[in-house]
Amino acid sequence: MAADNLFFQDDETLVRLTLEGEKRAFGEIVRRYEKPVAATVRGMLGDIQQAEDVGQETFIRLYNSLADFRGEARLGTYIQRIAINLSLNEIKKRSRFTSFFYRSDRDDEPSYADPEEPDGEALTDMREIVDLALKKLSPDFRSVVTLRLIQGYSTKEAAEILNLPLGTVLSRLARAKEQLREIMEKLI
Repeated sequence: MAADNLFFQDDETLVRLTLEGEKRAFGEIVRRYEKPVAATVRGMLGDIQQAEDVGQETFIRLYNSLADFRGEARLGTYIQRIAINLSLNEIKKRSRFTSFFYRSDRDDEPSYADPEEPDGEALTDMREIVDLALKKLSPDFRSVVTLRLIQGYSTKEAAEILNLPLGTVLSRLARAKEQLREIMEKLI
């Protein structure tokens, strides 16, 4: 039986077995894609509790939509698209919350900025600086940077995941890199 050696099965077989009711097959899908999803979500949201929640919700959504998966894209691409979309939803939700409770008098600061961002604190940890700089990018730019520079997807794969033309991904990546450089110069 194919389910006995799930570790060696391809994604297509795992999807089929999951749809046939083999719960261990879905467990293998989660095992394979758990780390990339976590990295994508943390790249989009930062290392916060909501990132873990979005990561878990990604696999719940995947399980519930697996019957609709037609295999036109790789399973990993499909899962990352779910993770990005849920992350963008979380950013929008956070933006509505922070704009309601926190007002910014600075025009250059996006309304979705984290209200707990350190003011004037010396940022010594480079990861902290990068996370803070990523949070200052618009969600459109952040998703491209997360997929290309943090996750290491090719430009073509990022375009598939984001369902965008290749040129748009290249343009957003170039603009995001420039913005990151400017943001990091101010932070360092």
